[in-house]
Amino acid sequence: MSEPLEIRNLREDEIRIALDMAREEGWNPGLDDGPAFYAADPQGYFAGEIGGELINVISAVRYGDAFGFIGLYICKPEHRTKGYGHQIWDHGMRYLGSCLIGLDAVKEQTASYAQHGFKAVYRNIRQCGLSLCDTPMDARLAPLGQGLFPSIRDYDRRFFPAPREEFLKQWTDPALETRRGFAFVEDGNVMGYGVIRKCHEGFKIGPLFADSPEIADTLFRALAGQVKGATVILDTPEPNAAALLLAERYELSPEFETLRMYRGPAPDLPLDQTFGITTFELG
Repeated sequence: MSEPLEIRNLREDEIRIALDMAREEGWNPGLDDGPAFYAADPQGYFAGEIGGELINVISAVRYGDAFGFIGLYICKPEHRTKGYGHQIWDHGMRYLGSCLIGLDAVKEQTASYAQHGFKAVYRNIRQCGLSLCDTPMDARLAPLGQGLFPSIRDYDRRFFPAPREEFLKQWTDPALETRRGFAFVEDGNVMGYGVIRKCHEGFKIGPLFADSPEIADTLFRALAGQVKGATVILDTPEPNAAALLLAERYELSPEFETLRMYRGPAPDLPLDQTFGITTFELG
């Protein structure tokens, strides 16, 4: 008989444990993702323990009262197929309650999630390649900083089902040496923005939101140009044909895919202006 699983909240200083487990699974998180993840919902990270040993984790992040996102659903290999994963999953789902819930699923798990009421809406395709870009000299490009944050927060609201201000403060923090961000500003209006961050392998661009393919191209070159010669990674939503063309133009190749799934009505978001999602773990 399996030993009982004790489930508790992860403390802020323990988020790195979940991210280390994600790295061991090959998910390649960012080096400084922890503070932003935790800021999104300090109560939304859970660990399962057996006899004081941490054996599995899950994130069930609530954005306000209406939207939640499941991620970091990981069990140590030696404890799989014993029912512990179901227990921590149920705990996370209870925490999210009646929220609209999203997740990014690998193909092998979609049937399992469907049994819990999730429906696939579209594919996200991870694109990878060496950056061959130079950052363009364009006066409309502005480095992200505190003065721009209110405009970035308001612009981002169009692309996400709920406000995520505390997360964005950390995600776009200009003081972090492991990430850079740019906004595209014309006539005082933000028309796109993006962030690139150092990961255990290469650099991920996310989000990459823009009013037009041309603006997305400029922002991509600005971000990828910061790490010319290194591997860059962009998670493109398949419904955005211009995003797929952008990846092809800069010689990025598909590496793997996820299915964006929702339990509840899929939110009406501007996928034609979403050239790179923020992160598979938090949506």
